[in-house]
Amino acid sequence: MFSLRRCANARTRPALFKLPYFQTMAETPLISTPMRDFETLSRPSFTMPPLACDAHMHVFGPLDKYRHVEHPHYTLPDGKLAYYLQLMGRLQLKRFVIVQPSFYGTDNRCMIDALHVAGSIARGVVMIDEGTNAATLDSYHASGVRAVRLDLFARSGLPTAEIQQYITRMARLCASLGWHVQFYAPGWVVRNLIPFLADVQTDFVIDHMGYMLEEDGLTPADFERLLSLLKDGQCWLKLSAPYRIAKHRGYEAVAPMAEAIVQAAPHKVIWGSDWPHIPDSTRDTGELLNLLGAWTDDPAVRKMILSDNPARLFDY
Repeated sequence: MFSLRRCANARTRPALFKLPYFQTMAETPLISTPMRDFETLSRPSFTMPPLACDAHMHVFGPLDKYRHVEHPHYTLPDGKLAYYLQLMGRLQLKRFVIVQPSFYGTDNRCMIDALHVAGSIARGVVMIDEGTNAATLDSYHASGVRAVRLDLFARSGLPTAEIQQYITRMARLCASLGWHVQFYAPGWVVRNLIPFLADVQTDFVIDHMGYMLEEDGLTPADFERLLSLLKDGQCWLKLSAPYRIAKHRGYEAVAPMAEAIVQAAPHKVIWGSDWPHIPDSTRDTGELLNLLGAWTDDPAVRKMILSDNPARLFDY
């Protein structure tokens, strides 16, 4: 089992994530690096299954066409759709899912435009305000949207009961549309929500393997409870952004967690590149794909994670 050491300041860590903290951080945004040449990306080290899907990437466009939120956490990344389509060819990916980034908030125009260009090989995950009208939601569905992303980092300072009420309302909306819910949340929020999430009847996906960082005081017991939720509830987990979990420890530190997720419920696991790897677009997306080959050597399981599961979840 992987090691999660409880930090001495773990009890005070949640206070860092209240809304004023993010507003302060946004005043000094991270600087996005130039894009890596796609021809330098590692090629797949295993046989890619048919219709392999990257279930978590982002698309960005010019500032004079798509306005960012008032206080973005990072500068505009070089995440153009045209580049990503070239990357797909090198990595033998056939489908992809565009996840709305916090950079644009609930203005989904850049993503919707990209979906129209990409056509049937792409799906979308929007961020929306409560009260979004039915006509807008229907237009999103027609464009290929199949989920709503809930930014629980931004709401992490709220009482757990209020977060639960918000999830309940959004899950009800998604169920009415035949969509699912995706959670972008710190691991300690995920931990606090696990008893509640066990009763949620709408499919939901937790980004970045649950984001259970030892730096935030998460323990092996917390992770075991997450695995139980994965096995028994409507929960799905996304094998994405291992660098956000590994921090400076290297990808080998993430392997036990990823392998445990795959072993627990391979039929409810998807893989995502998190491209363009904000703020470091020099990362090797092919190397990230090849980690999956290290986490499982079973071609049938890789086919589930890369092809079958996203096809089912995103209505391909």
